[in-house]
Amino acid sequence: MFMAKEVIRDHTGKIIGFIEDDGKGGQIARNFYGQIVGKYDKMHNVTRDFYGRQVAQGNQVLGLLWQHKV
Repeated sequence: MFMAKEVIRDHTGKIIGFIEDDGKGGQIARNFYGQIVGKYDKMHNVTRDFYGRQVAQGNQVLGLLWQHKV
């Protein structure tokens, strides 16, 4: 299964992470090191953090990346 991967950079061009499509309409946010920081579940329309806790309604994976910026 092909998963699209988008590189996310800060204002200086430094890579802060990646957002990947999960193939089911959801997304996975990974930090610079490839560690998962959160996921968007399209079926339930919620964003969850690394621990599975709901952190937002809707897709907020980009916000999770900025929150976990190294």
